[in-house]
Amino acid sequence: MIKVGVYGQYYTDEAISYIKILLNTLAEKNIEVFIEEQFYNLIKVNNFPEKEYQTFNNYKDLNNSFEVMFTVGGDGTFLRAVTYVRDLNIPVLGINIGRLGFLATVQKEHIYEAIDLLISKQYKINERTLLSVNTDPVNKDLSDINFALNEVAVSRRNTTSMITVETYLDNENLTSYWADGLIIATPTGSTGYSLSCGGPVIAPNTKSLTLTPIAPHNLNARPLVIPDHTQIKLKVIAREKQALLSLDSRTLIIDNNSEITIKKADFTLKTIQLNEQTFFKTLREKLLWGEDKRN
Repeated sequence: MIKVGVYGQYYTDEAISYIKILLNTLAEKNIEVFIEEQFYNLIKVNNFPEKEYQTFNNYKDLNNSFEVMFTVGGDGTFLRAVTYVRDLNIPVLGINIGRLGFLATVQKEHIYEAIDLLISKQYKINERTLLSVNTDPVNKDLSDINFALNEVAVSRRNTTSMITVETYLDNENLTSYWADGLIIATPTGSTGYSLSCGGPVIAPNTKSLTLTPIAPHNLNARPLVIPDHTQIKLKVIAREKQALLSLDSRTLIIDNNSEITIKKADFTLKTIQLNEQTFFKTLREKLLWGEDKRN
């Protein structure tokens, strides 16, 4: 029997009908379903679901016997699911009931068709690079979830003053960015925060990382693409005693002068690409490439 997980963070009145479609379709296909505990408690209203489900509430409750992890929401939900999957090699498939949906590529109207494609193995597995992060001195809030799929960013906190980010690549000094912050993005994250700050779009299978300054005060500072085996060290100097360190949607506070080491993680995230839903097709749909009538 196929065994899957379902993860979500919230739902709207409109979304509940699609969650019903997902769970009912999985039941119809005789697929064993485990729902993340908090999400299950959230949707257990108005006699829905009609049956009891098994649940999971952390990484230790999962193993590689799960064939798929469904996420129900937008890209933020997809990113949060990575903290459950980690290095278990469970492929993730996002159902988009959010907005843009670069990662959550299954549109809510196509849930039934997507499950049919899964059952008939009409998909391919793509591996996505993650970043691992360590700080000196050790930051207790970083704990064991010290990885990110989209990006790692340092930024100012509680101030309008710029910060200085001393940057070293494989222990060679690159530069000091005077800016509101600096983003280190994977190819997956190139269409996220980095893109909105002027970074390039990078195909997911490209073995590279991008350094994108946030509102740089030295105007000749531009995004830089580097090999993904590069070790990056950052030292943040600010007028305030603290700055922010973000790993995808998770944010923690670091002390001034902390040294941050960022490198490619020693595991990857597996994502499911259903037939024809390629990265470039997603780009055309989400960024409206080709919408110019001259095309």
